This record gives sequence, structure tokens and C-alpha cells, in this order.
Amino acid sequence: MSSSIDSRLYGAVLASLIALVLYNRERSDTVIPRPPGPTPLPLIGNVLSINAGEPWRTYTKWRDIYGDIVYTRLLNKEIIVLNSEEAAVNLLERRSQIYSDRMSLSTADIFGLGFATTLLPYGHEWRRHRRLFHQYFRADVSRVYHPMQLQAAHGLLKELLDSPQHLNAHVDQFSAAIIMSVMYDYSPKPRDDPIVTTVQKGLDIALRMATPETTTLLDAFPFIYYFPWTSFRHDGALARKYLGDMVEIPYQQVKQSLGTGVTKTSLVGDALQKYEASGELAEFEMAIKNASATGFGAGVTTTSGALLVFILSMMHSPEVQLRAQSEIDLLVGKNRLPTFDDRPSLPYVDAILRETLRWHPVTPLGVPHSTTSSDVYEGFYIPKGAIVVPNVWAMTHDENKYPNASQFKPERFLNAKGELNDDTVTLGYGFGRRICPGRHLADASLWAAMVSILATFSILRPTDDLENEFEPEVKWKTGLTSDPYPFQCRILPGSPGLKPEQLANLIASTM
Repeated sequence: MSSSIDSRLYGAVLASLIALVLYNRERSDTVIPRPPGPTPLPLIGNVLSINAGEPWRTYTKWRDIYGDIVYTRLLNKEIIVLNSEEAAVNLLERRSQIYSDRMSLSTADIFGLGFATTLLPYGHEWRRHRRLFHQYFRADVSRVYHPMQLQAAHGLLKELLDSPQHLNAHVDQFSAAIIMSVMYDYSPKPRDDPIVTTVQKGLDIALRMATPETTTLLDAFPFIYYFPWTSFRHDGALARKYLGDMVEIPYQQVKQSLGTGVTKTSLVGDALQKYEASGELAEFEMAIKNASATGFGAGVTTTSGALLVFILSMMHSPEVQLRAQSEIDLLVGKNRLPTFDDRPSLPYVDAILRETLRWHPVTPLGVPHSTTSSDVYEGFYIPKGAIVVPNVWAMTHDENKYPNASQFKPERFLNAKGELNDDTVTLGYGFGRRICPGRHLADASLWAAMVSILATFSILRPTDDLENEFEPEVKWKTGLTSDPYPFQCRILPGSPGLKPEQLANLIASTM
């Protein structure tokens, strides 16, 4: 056993040395300089300089030193960090033919994410996935889901009224109910649904570990995977099991339903019938299965995370909450719940949604791109195969665009007349050809939940045994996504003027 580990160690060190020699040779042959950045150490590069838990904070600090485009190296991986929206748009959108690929993540297969559309290289299989998403998630089609999204939001209200202490579980169930209905025509149980639980367990592991930093480490030193004191093997096996079930179980349930002649509308059911009728099912079946699982996993994770950020921000901003409730009360009153028809007349609620996405983006570094050929931008050389990271956190905390960026201020999205401005904060959904295809569905789901909660509940700080409010400790998850771990708060029924018994009757009338 030890000789096997020793051989892997020698092999990894030799591979790293060869990569370093080739890297230095390429740099010596390149006259055009790479972007500025911190000086890398031999072999390890800038590994020791980066906050491993929250690398976006390190990259944002480097912006103040080196500028909007920063070069760094992790072992033998070259990384280009884009710290401004302008740089991201110029490269990832206007030069998308070069910047639409993904870096190869060895950890994707290790942790069960090999199926994910998000991580596919730019090519034929990715186009198949994208074609499926476009048919069901473009803006005009997404409006069809509004009634179902409102129904899910009202279900969330009922669960919060019955057991507010299980906030995270209710938010997860709400997010899953929408995306599973669209993908599989599946309605999860209100609590402890086995599929939803499986997804959360798998994604919690995979999204924490499948990062460029972890991938770089395991690519350079693969023997670390076998060390008994690391959790890589154990966590990888669990994630593969959970996410494998996420891919297979709901998909097979749709196929079984179709086999019995039951045909309900869903992405999977409709696509299977369509491509079977056209004779293309053999070509598209794997894409149907994997694309639907990607939409399921991504939809649950990002929507849940953003809603938790919203609830946290409302707890910290009672004046924002009161202003939104007043806007809703003035338009809607106390005898019904808001609908999508009310959305154009509730600009402050939309401003809260935008500020939630800006204040703490759930994907603070987006999903890294990769270059398919070398490029020159602003006089700097960007090599082929470089990892290109859009630092969404830096963009949404740019003091020039968002003064006092650390503060939660929805009014920054309103003009002097109280109307919404043109800043829709789509940065967190990605750029160019790799922008999130489900962004319209996600936007509507978030609005439905936010406006429903604001219309019916008050979110307050927790209290101690003496009924004194206190500031709860909040910890944030790290990895490809960042959202708060469960935190203490009070979710009390009844916005100003709405009594708890009225709320219970109001919710019951919509179910």
C-alpha cells in the first residue's frame, strides 16, 4: 500500500515539474504580458494567498491593487479573474466564440456532477441540452408557469404559518415543488420528501468540493484522494450515490407513467414523446435525462439560497420590510394575496428582489469559463486553456456603481419617480452563451415567494429568555454556491393590520 502511494507521489511531483517547465517555456515565448497579479511562488503559485473558503473576497481585494482583470496561478493552472462587469461582457459575451468553454473538473465525476449541463464543454452535447432548455424556459413560455408558482408560494405560506421553525426545509420544498413540476410533473411532499432530501444531501457535498481550487489540487496531486485522513473518498461516494438517484429516480418515474398511457405535461414527458415520434430518441435521451436533472438540482439550490438571503436581509432591514408591506397593502389590501398581475404596480418589491441578488449573490464567482484559443485584451495576453472566473461578488459590490455596497438598499434600483431603473442584476445568472437558461423561471419563483411572504408575515430578530432581541450568528456555505446555514429568526403571522386568523383563512382560500 505504501509503495503504491509513494509511486503516485513521485508521479504527481514529476508531472507538476514538467508542467511548470512547459508553463515557464510558454511564458518566455510570449512577448505580450499577462494581466497583472500577485507574484506566484514556485510550483504552488498563489495557493497560499487565497481565502480557500471565500476566494471571491481575495479576488475582490486584488482588484484594488491590480485592476479589473487579474492573473493568478494555482499550481499549474492559469486563472484570469474578471472583476468588472465591463470586462466580463467584453470577453464572455462579445468574444463568446473563445470564452464559452468550461474547464475540465476532475472533481465533477468524483462528486457525481458529471451529468451537469453547467459543466459540459462547449460542443454538441451541450447544444442538445441547451435546445431542450430553450423550448421550456424562454421568457414567453415561462409565463405559463405563473399559476403553479403562486400555488407553490401559497403552500410555503401555509408551512411557515404551521411551523416557522423549519424555515430551511420549507424553502427547499417550495423551490423543489416548482422545478420538479416543470421537469417531471412531480409534486414533492410538504415535508421530508425523499427525493428532495436526497438532492440536498448530494448537492451540499458536491457544490462544496467541485471548485476550481479543489480540482487543481487533486489534478496536481491525485494521491491525496486516497489519504485516509481526508474525506474525499467518503464524500465522493456519498455524493455519487445521492446525485445518481437524483438523475435516475424522477426520470424513470416519468418513463413508467408514459408506459401506462398517462401523459401529463412536463419537460421530460413531452421531450420523450417528441423525440420518439421523430425517431431521434436514441440521440437525445441521455440529454433529456441529464438536462432535466441539471435544471432540478440548479433550480432547488439557487432559488432556495436566494430566498434565505432575502429572509436574512428582511430580518436586518425592518424599515425595508415595512415599506414593501405598505406598498402591497395600498394596492392589494387585506382580502386577497398578490398575483403576477400586480407585479408592474409593486416596484419596491422588485427592487428588493434585485437587491437580494446583488447584496449576496448565491454564485459569487459564477461558473468558471475556459478559453478555446489564446486572446489579447487591453494589451494583456490570455492563454488558451486558461480558467476565466467572473467575480460576480466584485461586480455587485463595486462602490462606483453601488455606493455603500455592503448595505441592503433596494432604493438603488428606483429612479426619482419611484420607478424601476434598467439595472436588472442578471450577473449571477452568468454571461454569454453560458447564461442560465432558467433565469426567467427563477425570477418569477423568487418574486412569487417574496411578495407572498411580505404580504402575510413579519420577519424579526430572535429574542432571548427576557424577550430582548439579539443579533443571531450567521455562517455561510462555501463552494460553487454561497448561502446561509440555518439561522435564528422569528417569522410571525400577520403584516401590519393583518391578524393571524385572517391570514390562516386567506391562505386556505387560495389552496
